[in-house]
Amino acid sequence: MSRFQLKWKITSNDENKLIKDFLKEKEISKTALTDIKFKGGSISVNDKEETVRYTLKRGDVLVIKFPEEMPSEGVKGEKIPLDILYEDDYVIVVNKQAGMSTIPSREHPTGSLANALIGYYEQIGLKATTHIVTRLDRDTSGIVLVAKHRHVHHLLSEQQRHGTINREYEALAEGIIVADQGVIEQPIARKSDSIIEREVSLTGQYACTRFKVIRRLALFTHLRLKLETGRTHQIRVHLSHLGYPLIGDNLYGGNADLITRQALHCCMLSFYHPFLEKNLFFKQELPIDMMQLL
Repeated sequence: MSRFQLKWKITSNDENKLIKDFLKEKEISKTALTDIKFKGGSISVNDKEETVRYTLKRGDVLVIKFPEEMPSEGVKGEKIPLDILYEDDYVIVVNKQAGMSTIPSREHPTGSLANALIGYYEQIGLKATTHIVTRLDRDTSGIVLVAKHRHVHHLLSEQQRHGTINREYEALAEGIIVADQGVIEQPIARKSDSIIEREVSLTGQYACTRFKVIRRLALFTHLRLKLETGRTHQIRVHLSHLGYPLIGDNLYGGNADLITRQALHCCMLSFYHPFLEKNLFFKQELPIDMMQLL
């Protein structure tokens, strides 16, 4: 595949602008522009290379070619099947299985979603590293959004920062939650004696989780949840703090007799596609282990 590039035909709305000002409006970061200029990218107008100080004219065809990306040395490609829900030149949306880390770690250096993506990129001839926009814990299943290029990742990360990428989850929490719906607003911090665990703490960062009961069963409550913030382990910590840990979540007090991982699944993702210029919406049904519990 050729290098990632963007192309525009200049209209009267953008004539007389300098290329550097036009690209700033297109949210191309200063870092990306520096890389384009000095690390093998190019800027051309009507098939002729130009600098960022070129003044655009109506009818000009501006093409920005980004430098080639190389996979991170620490992430080796592996032939691991991917459940791809959607793919285009800019993004991939995948359904991650429980038990797969999003990125390699010291405890799990191989078998991650990042390893699988690099293996897939090698298969299709795409020179890129992994740009995972929405991460999930190793034992949380469901939808993950991945950018194919650093600039796409930058645009989607800005959406995430402004809260316009929406994700919803389904979970099975121990006990019977009486309220039909509610909001959990409790700050979350790293636990002082652990590098993994988090806890509700007055010294933590603001965190907000909205929940709605889908149905109540004999031993647990089936919930739909939406995050207003994206703190590490947020749903797990908030529900455990209320006394309703996720089934299977032994890190936060859940009973692991019925399921071998926390019963948490990202079931919905929606975001604005900056290149297709429309909203995309994805749903993914519960995996077999959670369905069997229900």
